[in-house]
Amino acid sequence: MRNLIKILIVLVLAISFVNVNAQELNCNIQINSSQIQGSDKSIFDAMQKAIFEFMNSRKWTNNVYKNTERIECTILINITEQVSTNDFKATIQVQSRRPVYNTSYFTTTLNHLDKEFEFKFNEFDPLEYSETTFMSNLTSVLAFYANIIIALDYDSFSLNGGTKYLQKAQAIVGNAQGAREAGWKAFEGERNRYWFAQNMLHKNYAPLRECFYKYHRLGFDVMAKNVQGGRAVVLQSLKLLDQVYQRKPGNFQLQIFFNAKSNEIVELFTEAIPKEKAEATNLLNKIDANNLSKYEKITKGK
Repeated sequence: MRNLIKILIVLVLAISFVNVNAQELNCNIQINSSQIQGSDKSIFDAMQKAIFEFMNSRKWTNNVYKNTERIECTILINITEQVSTNDFKATIQVQSRRPVYNTSYFTTTLNHLDKEFEFKFNEFDPLEYSETTFMSNLTSVLAFYANIIIALDYDSFSLNGGTKYLQKAQAIVGNAQGAREAGWKAFEGERNRYWFAQNMLHKNYAPLRECFYKYHRLGFDVMAKNVQGGRAVVLQSLKLLDQVYQRKPGNFQLQIFFNAKSNEIVELFTEAIPKEKAEATNLLNKIDANNLSKYEKITKGK
């Protein structure tokens, strides 16, 4: 009996320890190597395992998370070319979501496809990363998106709550300025990792971050008790995006927002009153012309 009690105590303490020290991310990793010829896929199994451990075992913040508080996210790496034994070209799609208060519903916070991803992976070498030094393109890209995921999660719960992690993402960009791989430099285009971090911290995009907070915390999080009130707040939050649009129509940051939110917005406003439907449709058709066909469903119904 005493031995049984001891075992139970150890189990309780172990569970408590895991809960108190849980990492921030609950990240599903998928590696698609279907485009690569050859029968030996063991390197991709090792890659999936190594990246899974890197994302889920590392502490990205100093905050205490319970297992139930970990951020749900998915990383899909689509290998497009195996340049050499350990050198790969790929795309990386990053998705994250967070629960809506008092519901079983999860709202998408990020759904982003990064097409500039070239990296080396040695099956038997550990993935090395430093916050102050660029050590590899693989770990720098993964760390960049880990901080972006966390930043957006914090931004959705408090106004500008993710600033610290956006700054960490920006520091990773700074460390990578000497990297041979693309995606880190200002002159390489306006839709890469450099501009992702730069824009999110720029004052011109403050209305977008305010929208992100109000949309989630003051809009969706109240809908369990007041759907109409929450939807009205979401509409008002979306109007903040017009300020960002006026400064630069069709900009990268608005595209990132609507990649995550357009389907959800359609679902929400399909059930709205006619006045809100009209307001939402007029606004969305202006600031997100890429999704005009989607927004037609708001006024036409499902």
